[in-house]
Amino acid sequence: MKSNTQAGETFELPYTTEMNIIQTDIPGVLIIEPRIFEDPRGYFFESFSQRDFDANVRTVHFVQDNESKSGYGVLRGLHFQKPPYTQSKLARVIRGTVLDVAVDIRRGSPTFGKHVAVELSGENHRQFFVPRGFAHGFSVLSEEALFQYKCDNFYAPQSEGALAWDDPDLGIDWKLPPESVVLSEKDRRHPRLKDAGWLFDYGTDYYSDL
Repeated sequence: MKSNTQAGETFELPYTTEMNIIQTDIPGVLIIEPRIFEDPRGYFFESFSQRDFDANVRTVHFVQDNESKSGYGVLRGLHFQKPPYTQSKLARVIRGTVLDVAVDIRRGSPTFGKHVAVELSGENHRQFFVPRGFAHGFSVLSEEALFQYKCDNFYAPQSEGALAWDDPDLGIDWKLPPESVVLSEKDRRHPRLKDAGWLFDYGTDYYSDL
């Protein structure tokens, strides 16, 4: 509880977090469920609070918001940015449904090469936090999807890195028939994890610049 004073009167201001944090099998990769307030008019929720995020997730200063519109079968990924432009991402879906995926690509990590996949939709309002040191991608499971994500570093094309979406060693089930997958030309040519020329290091703190 926080205290405040107005016109000589002291009263209590409740401080309750507006998010539910769900741990995953990979430490640091989190599913976030906002607290939804519904009534006959519709609903309201805080899609982001710097205060709650710092208190419950980690201190991250987001600097860029991105949005993409994609049709069924579109698969974007698996992408990352190399230092000094490596990014954390906080993703959510405004309309439609996607399967969002984070892959641990930190050499030496006990979960190296493992991934977490979560379904994000305009109905469940879930958000997915992908820390620095991970590759990220998503597939569209609905007819159309509006996908939004926050980044804590600006887009830097010179630092782009990526992995093959269909790397058998990763074993990702994108919930799509292979013949339905729609890729960019760039995403067709990424290397497998075992052939990647550069990857993150588990022993390096990629948040040391904050």
